[in-house]
This record gives sequence, structure tokens and C-alpha cells, in this order.
Amino acid sequence: MCGIVGVFELKKDSSEQREKILEMSKIIRHRGPDWSGIYCGDKAILAHERLTIVDPQSGGQPLYSEDKSIILAVNGEIYNHQDIRSKYPDYAFKTKSDCEVILALYQDKGVDFLDELTGMYGFALYDSVKDVFLCARDHQGIIPLYYGTDDMGQFYVASELKALEGTCNEIAPFPPGHYYYSEDNSFTKWYDREWKNYDTVKNNTSSVSDLKKAMEDSVHRHLMSDVPYGVLLSGGLDSSIVSAVAKKYAAKRVESGDHKDAWWPQLHSFAIGLEGSPDLEAAQKVADHIGTVHHSVNFTIQEGLDAIKDVVYFLETYDVTTIRASTPMYLLARVIKSMGIKMVLSGEGSDEIFGGYLYFHKAPNAEEFHKETVRKLDTLHLYDNLRANKSLAAWGIEGRVPFLDKEFIDVAMKLNPQDKMCGNGKMEKHILREAFEDYLPESVAWRQK
Repeated sequence: MCGIVGVFELKKDSSEQREKILEMSKIIRHRGPDWSGIYCGDKAILAHERLTIVDPQSGGQPLYSEDKSIILAVNGEIYNHQDIRSKYPDYAFKTKSDCEVILALYQDKGVDFLDELTGMYGFALYDSVKDVFLCARDHQGIIPLYYGTDDMGQFYVASELKALEGTCNEIAPFPPGHYYYSEDNSFTKWYDREWKNYDTVKNNTSSVSDLKKAMEDSVHRHLMSDVPYGVLLSGGLDSSIVSAVAKKYAAKRVESGDHKDAWWPQLHSFAIGLEGSPDLEAAQKVADHIGTVHHSVNFTIQEGLDAIKDVVYFLETYDVTTIRASTPMYLLARVIKSMGIKMVLSGEGSDEIFGGYLYFHKAPNAEEFHKETVRKLDTLHLYDNLRANKSLAAWGIEGRVPFLDKEFIDVAMKLNPQDKMCGNGKMEKHILREAFEDYLPESVAWRQK
């Protein structure tokens, strides 16, 4: 996880604004405590706070094109960067950073490349030759990004709202699945899918085996890391699936095509709860079953109450449900940080995709069920995505969410909605439970939310 601050269409000399941008960037340094970088040009300034996950030695940002005319600052991960690199054998890559492929794609295709990226990101790119800038956010808003303008009409983006506070007159979330290209002077939606329309999926045949493989592939992609990582294991279905699949692949290094031994082959799992919590018991049962090194953390109600003010500050929301769910995650992140782990996988997104909430039992038909899953996904960036990202980033931890992988969503949301529906003796998310019941203890695979 990193933090970026960018300002474009400068109306005042950049040298006079450099110090201010550095101070704005410092406000979000908790997101990237490992290194700081800045580009200060005549028409744009890009600042970056880095959390090193991939290519710790040469992957510092901002990144530059070979002639240094194009500058890029990214908060995110591009999981298919090796595949993209292989398509550009003549491009002079300067680092092993997964994000550098964005520069190659931009130079080749202009703005029409975002759907080729598999990952999570919020980025700002400045082309100094054309004097244009491009900002974009991933398909689901997994990575936070905000924008605004100041009194002079300068355009800003930042990873967190607090970096823009006091500078911009109006601040708004950068819409997920969109890009802003200065030449167009407007937002353009780049992410759209036919499966959002019920008529395109209502007659589909659902394959449990295809669903299982898509999830395995997603988790495998998400293990791309040059630093120690772990999994959040609550004892519920979703985090248990992610943890079990991660354990399957943890012994080998993903970047080597699974040919070389992993640098940190022993997978650590983490759970938090009040003393005596049934979730902690379930998490331990899963950990014992799949063979992770498990860490169970207790907190008290008072410790949770004491943390709320900080949680609100870091999450930048007053949504009650989000704050309530974020508080233990925030406390757990501090423990994870103390153990030297910098990245964790988590189970967000499954309930929205598969209709995992109990109220989905009341869906009158498959069409309404599907429409509600689409609606939930469209608003997830305001709630669970925000929680998973910022609760962890507060302590310099990167959170990854395999259920929200772009390729996995395409498989899961094309399942026939009728086969996802609960009721009439079927438990919620039964198709997902069926796909992974061989990975988990029966009491967990068929445990109700």
C-alpha cells in the first residue's frame, strides 16, 4: 500500500508549491512509511509515499519513461504485470516494479488500456510532452482515491481525503472504474460489464468447478510479494476459503511460476475478537485444519472504544457499521505490523457477489436477487473496501481482496442467479460452500454467517 498526492494545471510556480505538496503527502505517510519520492515539473507535481511490497530495491516512485517525459505515481498492485511485460520485449523497463507496465501501455495505447490491467490501483500519470494528465481508479474502488480543485483551479488527486483538506474547495471520491483525462476534461467510465444486466445471465449454466478454479487463480495471483505476508482468518467462510487456498500455494514463489521455493513459505494467519468469541474458536479450527501459524488476538470493549476516534480519522467516514467493523481490524493491524508482515489477504466482497447476507433470503425472485448483488458491488467502495484498505493502511499494511479480483468477478457474476439464491432449504452462498467444502472443516464450510 502506498500514498500519492498529485497536482496538475499549475497556476503558480511549482517551486513555490513543492514544500506544500510534500507536507500534504506527509499527512498520508502511514500508507507508505518506507520511502518518499517527488516529481516537481513546470505544470505538475507528483508525490509518493511508498510501502515496499514488490521490487524493494529498484521500484521507487514516481516512475519515469525512458526519456523521463512521462511520470507515474501509483498506489496499487498489477498482478498480471509479467504477462504485460512479455508483450513489450522492446520496451526498456527500468525497474522490476509491477506498476511500470502502465507506462508501457500508455505509450502504446494512450488511455485505452485500463481493462488490460488485473489488479487494484489508483494512479496519476503526467505526460510532459503533451502537457496532459491521466488519473484512474480500479474497477471496484479497492484502492481509495479522491480529487478536488483549489481557488486557483488547480486539479488535485490524493489517496486519502485528509491530504486535500484545507487546500481544495470541494473534495469527492474518484469514481471507481473511471479515468479522468485532462484533454477530455471529464470522467470516462472504462469498466462496464454485460453481466450487470440480468437478461444476459438468466439462462447461464453454472459451473462449480469453474468457480473453484477462478477463486484458486485469483488467490494465487494475489500472493505476488517480495516481503512477508499473511492472511486474515476470522473463522467465517470467506476468509477461511482465502486462507486455505493461500496455504495451498504458499510454499512456492508465484513470481517464479511456482518453480522456486517461497522466500517465506510458512503462512501466518491472524484473528481478533473479544475473549471467548466463537469466531476465534472457529478461526483456530480452520488454522489447525489447513496448517497455518495462527495468531489469536484478544481485545477488550474499552480498548475498542478508546480506538474509535483514531479509526474515524483514518477511515474518513462516520458510517456506523463501517466503523464498528473496522475497529478490531485496526487493532489487529498493529499486531500484524509488529511481526514484520506487510501484506495480508482478506475475504471482502464475497457476501455482495453471492448474496451472503441473511436478508437475501427475502429476494422474491432471481432477477431481484441479481440486481441487489450488482447494487451492493457498485457501492462497496464506500464501505467494506474502504474498511479493508484504510484500517490496515493506518499501520502500513497492504490489504488484498481476492474475491474482488476483476477476472474472478466476471466468472462469479455470470453464474445463473437462480443457482446463487438461498431459501427452500438452501443456505446462503451454498454454491461457494459446495465449491470449497473439500478445503475446510464441515463445521466451517456450512457455518451460517
